[in-house]
Amino acid sequence: MRLTRTSDLWWKNAVVYCLDVETYQDGNGDGIGDFAGLTQRIDHLVRLGVTCVWLMPFYPTRERDDGYDITDFYGVDPRLGTLGDFTEFVRTARDRGIRVIADLVVNHTSEEHPWFKDARSSRDSAHRDWYVWKDEPPEDGPEGVVFPDAEDSLWEYDEGSGQYYLHRFYKQQPDLNVANPAVRDEIARVMGFWTQLGLSGFRVDAVPFLLETDGQDDAGDLPDPHEYLADLRAFLGRRNGESVLLGEVNLPYDDLARFFGDPASDRGDELTMCFDFVGMQQMYLSMAREDAGPLAAALRERPAAPRDAHWATFVRNHDELTLDKLSDDERAEVFATFGPDKDMQLYDRGLRRRLPPMVGGDQRRIELAYSLLFTLPGTPVLFYGEEIGMGENLAAEGRQAVRTPMQWTPEDGAGFSIADPESFPNPLADGAFGPQKVNVYEQSRDPGSLLSRMRLFVERYREAPELAWGDYRLVETGERAVLAHVGCTTDGRVLAVHNFAGRPATVRLKLTEAGPGARLTDLLDEGHLGLTVADDGLLRVELPAYGYRWLRLGTPADDPERVASG
Repeated sequence: MRLTRTSDLWWKNAVVYCLDVETYQDGNGDGIGDFAGLTQRIDHLVRLGVTCVWLMPFYPTRERDDGYDITDFYGVDPRLGTLGDFTEFVRTARDRGIRVIADLVVNHTSEEHPWFKDARSSRDSAHRDWYVWKDEPPEDGPEGVVFPDAEDSLWEYDEGSGQYYLHRFYKQQPDLNVANPAVRDEIARVMGFWTQLGLSGFRVDAVPFLLETDGQDDAGDLPDPHEYLADLRAFLGRRNGESVLLGEVNLPYDDLARFFGDPASDRGDELTMCFDFVGMQQMYLSMAREDAGPLAAALRERPAAPRDAHWATFVRNHDELTLDKLSDDERAEVFATFGPDKDMQLYDRGLRRRLPPMVGGDQRRIELAYSLLFTLPGTPVLFYGEEIGMGENLAAEGRQAVRTPMQWTPEDGAGFSIADPESFPNPLADGAFGPQKVNVYEQSRDPGSLLSRMRLFVERYREAPELAWGDYRLVETGERAVLAHVGCTTDGRVLAVHNFAGRPATVRLKLTEAGPGARLTDLLDEGHLGLTVADDGLLRVELPAYGYRWLRLGTPADDPERVASG
C-alpha cells in the first residue's frame, strides 16, 4: 500500500491514545496534571508509536462529572493551564508527528454555564430555548438515565421558572436543545474555534443523545437529526480537510451503522469513525469463556464501514467497561470471571476495573487482548496507562477508579507530581499494580516488559495496514478456542491467529491465499522465522496457552511497497 494513501486517510492506520490532562503529569507541583506537564511527556508517546492524542475535557467545569459538565466551551480550566499552554502542547505534538483531537461535549452544559443561568432566569430569556423545557415530563419523551445511582428521572423541576428541564446525565447537566438553529450555530463556532487552534478533530460525546428529539412538541417537524450530523462533518471539512469526528455511539450494529452517514453514500458523510462497543464486549465474553466464538460472531455480524470511514477498536475506555450489549446471563458470566465483587461493578452494566487485575496480572492474557486490539480490523484506541498494565483503585468513586494518576516512576508520587499524594485528583493505584510495581521508567529498560511488547505491537501494526484497514475474512480453525483471520489489501495479506485458552493448541488452516510450499513470515519474531504451507495445502500453527502469531503471506520481509509506517 502506498504511503501517500495511508497519509491521506491517516485515521485508518492511526494509533489513538486517550488521556486526561488532569491525571497525566503535573508540571507546576500543585498535585494536578496540566498542559505544561503533558507537553514534557510527549516523547513517551512518540516512543510508544502514538499518532493521535485524544484529550478528555479540559474546559472550565464545576467537576460534577469529571469535566463533562462544562461552564465555558472556549476556555481552558485554569487548574490545567492557559490557552497559551494548550497551543504550546498542540504545536509540540505536531512537531513530533502527533495529531490532537479533543472531546466535544455538546449534548449538555453545566447548570453553572452562563447560557443555562440565563435560560432559567425567565421563560422569556434569550437562552430559554437553548434547553429543553416542559410543564410536565412528557409520556413520549426519552427514557433511560445514564447514572441510575444518582438520578431516577430525566427531568428536573426548576423552581424559579416553574418548568421541568431535560437532563440525560446528572441534573446539574441540562441538555442543550440542538433543534434550535442558534444552538447549532454555536456548536459550529466552538468546533471552528478549537480547529483554528490546531485540533485535528473531535471525539463526539454521547452522539445518540445529542441527536434525539423525542418528547419535543414539534419533533415531527424538525429536520432529520442525521442531516445535522452531516452538516457538522461538512463544516469541519471546510475548516480543516484532515479533521475527523470519532463518535461514541453505543448501539447495536444495525442502528449504529447509520451514524457513518447516508447508506446511499459509499464514502460516509457523518462520523468518520465509530467505536465498536459490540465487538469489545464480545471479546470479553470470549476471554471469559476461553472460546473465540462470541468474538467471531461479532466480526461476522459487523457491517462494513463506508469507504472513507472506519471502526475504532478498544480494550477499555475511560468510563466503566460497559457490558450492556450482552444478555443478562452473558454479563453475569463476565462479572463472575473478571469482577465478582459488587464494588468492582457499576450500574449493574459494567466493570470499573482495568484488564490486568481482571486476569490476575497474567501477562500472557494481557498481551492476548492487545494483540487482538492491533490485529482486528479498525483503528486501535488506547486509554492511558494500558501500555504498562496499570490497575484500578476501587477506593475511588465510581468511574474514577480507572482514572488514577499516570505511573511514571516507582517513587511515592509515581513521578506524576512532587506534591503530597493526598492532593491528587484521584488516589494512585496500590498493591501489585501500584507505581512501585508498574511504571514507565522500569518497563522502558526491560525488553521483556509489557511496554516493550506494546511498542513492538504498534510498530508492526503500522507496517501492516492490511490488519486495520484491509478487508478481512475469518478462517475456520476447528478449535473453538482459536480465532484466525486474514487481513487483505490489493497487495498484501496478513494472517493473525489467537488462542483464548489456557492450554496449548495446534490448528491446521486452509488458506485460499497460499498453496503448498508458500512461506509465511512471522512479523513478531525478530529472526523473521516463519511457517510453510504443507504439501496437503494446510498450514500448521502451534500456539502456547493464550498465544498469538502475526504471519505475513507471500511478501518479502522488507518490501517498501507494502510498508505503511513513517
